[in-house]
Amino acid sequence: MMQNQEVLQNPLAVDSVWKLLGKYAIPCVISLLVNSLYNMVDQIFIGQGVGYLGNGATNIIYPLTVIVLSIALMLGDGGASFLSLRLGEGKKEEGAKGIGSVITFSVVVGIIIAVLMAVFLEDLVYLFGCTETLYPYAMDYGRIIIIGLPFVLVGTIFTAIERADGSPQYSMVSLLVGAVTNTILDPIFIFVFQWGVKGAALATIIGQIFTFLMGLNYIRRFRSIHLKKSDYKIRFHSCKKVMGLGISSFITQMSIVIVMAVINNLLTKYGALSEYGSEIPIAVVGIVIKVNQLVIAATVGIASGAQPIIGFNYGAGNIKRVKQTFRCVVIVAEILAVIAFAAYQLVPVQIISIFGKESGLYNQFAELCFRIFLLATIFNGFQTVAALFMQSIGRAVKSAVISLSRQIIFLLPAEFILSSILGILGVLWAGPVADILAFILAVAIVGRELKILEKEV
Repeated sequence: MMQNQEVLQNPLAVDSVWKLLGKYAIPCVISLLVNSLYNMVDQIFIGQGVGYLGNGATNIIYPLTVIVLSIALMLGDGGASFLSLRLGEGKKEEGAKGIGSVITFSVVVGIIIAVLMAVFLEDLVYLFGCTETLYPYAMDYGRIIIIGLPFVLVGTIFTAIERADGSPQYSMVSLLVGAVTNTILDPIFIFVFQWGVKGAALATIIGQIFTFLMGLNYIRRFRSIHLKKSDYKIRFHSCKKVMGLGISSFITQMSIVIVMAVINNLLTKYGALSEYGSEIPIAVVGIVIKVNQLVIAATVGIASGAQPIIGFNYGAGNIKRVKQTFRCVVIVAEILAVIAFAAYQLVPVQIISIFGKESGLYNQFAELCFRIFLLATIFNGFQTVAALFMQSIGRAVKSAVISLSRQIIFLLPAEFILSSILGILGVLWAGPVADILAFILAVAIVGRELKILEKEV
């Protein structure tokens, strides 16, 4: 492969991998953690100001946000991969056309989704396991959250593209501005104005609008490309390529929606047959999943931060550096997974108490949930990195298979089988079963791919 001097001298090709990971991954990790904290901050203040019924309602609405986030990450991560690959190949104009097309496409999609969700909100909350007790809280929260969804979609895409363009710090600041705004307004709207879940939702969308505005401001600050007016024309062939590269991120997020719909309905069914009732399991499992999402977000951030390094060097034909970067990312991700595992097993009650103090049964179920459902979380680090690694080198199908395996292929069957045998505890034991099986599959796929890359060297 012929390489021009600009490619050979690019810092992504010559600087220390650890130095580059520090530059790209740390801001990316902070950005994704901040993004994950939006809903979690709401839950903390709602738990303190409204109680676990309010938290249960946010868990019912949460899948709607994840649906939009899944599309945003598909277009954003796919767009970032597309841009990095084109830059590595020295094709700046093609990269600019793809990014401009994706921005316009995302605006149209965001508006359509918000309208559809507003029309079918009542049906959607019941689809995601809402009980009659939780219904008024869920509708109050959902009606306002939907307004902010187009801003979430476009804003998330901007932050991913900013990282690929070499501005991870700007991406981080964009999300921090929104998160800080949300954190300041939450207690004011909930405790001072007494607006309850409506106040939490309003604080959230105001923060999301600020992040979106930061993204708009970045358009005229692109470093690697220059967007002309003609670049904003929707080119479906470019969007198709971008979505193909980002399909792993889409599947990962959409699988969360499907899983939460199934789990919420199983918790409603089997919780009613247990001493815990339906509302406690729905509130607790939602919180536990979101706490673990912080760890997953950090892991995705590390892997996404490595994406420009891997994508550029793969595009430039430097396979040795691609493999070196992958090894470094796996080491960091597994260290994080071990720390998370220790926290879940040793201090589960302390973690759940952050979201409000409730009855003995509530704490008892929370302890079971952390220790059982997240028992094999130690394996999640490798599996998450493996999916994004495949995405970064353009192996969209293999990336999708790895992403799909844990949440869909293994977890859903385990949920139905084990809950039918063990009841409410079966819903929890399905978690570690799926984690272990998904890890084994990821090791097999990555091992084979690394052998192929070795031959390419």
